[in-house]
Amino acid sequence: MEEYIKRQNQKRAKKYFLGVIISILIVIIIALIYVLYTGIEVTPHYDTSKQTLEIERLSQTIEKIQNNDTTIEEVIEKVNKSIVGISKLKNTGSTIFLDNSTSKIGIGTGMIVSENGYILTNEHVSGAKYSKCYVTLPSGKNYQGNVVWSDSDIDLAIIKINTNNLEYVSLGNSDLSKVGQTVYAIGNPIGFEFQRTVTSGIISAVNRTIVLEEDNKKSYMGNLIQTDATINPGNSGGPLINSEGNVIGINSVKITSAEGIGFAIPINVAKPIIQSFITNGSFEEAYLGIFAYDKNVIPYLDSNLEIEKGIYVVQVNSNSPAARYGLKEKDILLEVDGIELEKMCDLRTYIYSKKPGDNITFQILRNKRNLSMQVMLTKK
Repeated sequence: MEEYIKRQNQKRAKKYFLGVIISILIVIIIALIYVLYTGIEVTPHYDTSKQTLEIERLSQTIEKIQNNDTTIEEVIEKVNKSIVGISKLKNTGSTIFLDNSTSKIGIGTGMIVSENGYILTNEHVSGAKYSKCYVTLPSGKNYQGNVVWSDSDIDLAIIKINTNNLEYVSLGNSDLSKVGQTVYAIGNPIGFEFQRTVTSGIISAVNRTIVLEEDNKKSYMGNLIQTDATINPGNSGGPLINSEGNVIGINSVKITSAEGIGFAIPINVAKPIIQSFITNGSFEEAYLGIFAYDKNVIPYLDSNLEIEKGIYVVQVNSNSPAARYGLKEKDILLEVDGIELEKMCDLRTYIYSKKPGDNITFQILRNKRNLSMQVMLTKK
């Protein structure tokens, strides 16, 4: 009983303190607005733009104080309402199995990104575009999901289920991710009996590149967020969130030969696609037709090659817009439409925001010569 009374007193004290702080800030804001709109000159040559900036900062401070009243338990509870299980049937001869206790079913995680049933996950969880899978909502209700978009290069896919009024996640800004930042991974490790498992950790590194070997072929995934939050195979497609509950990454790859190392794809690369589906109900993907590597991948390819900035073109697809307009292998792409390119992810995200028929302009370094080249994108 004494402990309960103590907790109640602490809550009342906290609310009282917050009320006082907010009241003081409101008074300051009102005073600043009065000064701004009455034209009173507090000091000679006072810059009113600084007043406006100060008002914005004070408003943000109030918002932060109010947000800090939400506990991490409440944040996780809210996000969990948008986490789904994804099952992918595997064919064995003429028999199709759907049994969570066997290895004949692929099990993963997804996150709802719109109230009308768009779900973001990994391609290796859902299958390729136009394939089907099964989606299990937190309520236990099952739906057949249709894969409406996927990209194997970045291991992402979007599924649509026919329902409405769903709880959906809030998308953060992965460009603001910092080493040491606290993060939480949510997913369905091992199977649905451990659905919506939450693990915590920190961001160990950003812009990581890893080597993947499959079918005796090497490929590279770059611009990954590295975390020590525990990620198991069934976590694939689940969110990596920050302390505010905003999704900053999609859990995708785990190095099984090491402990405490997991990776997530930055959410920003998927934002243009998600927004297009929400706004238009479709995504018309623009096509360039190249593959390029970040400068930190180059040592894997050629130890004698050094790149100070830009991305290095290793493949130009035949009959693609890139080939048609003159892009070549070994070109170094420095900028696109005035935007500096540091990672292939930068270019991919920008192309996702364009439409077929749009023109883009590259600044290129070729054989130590600077070139400018315009390319018209086509439909993929």
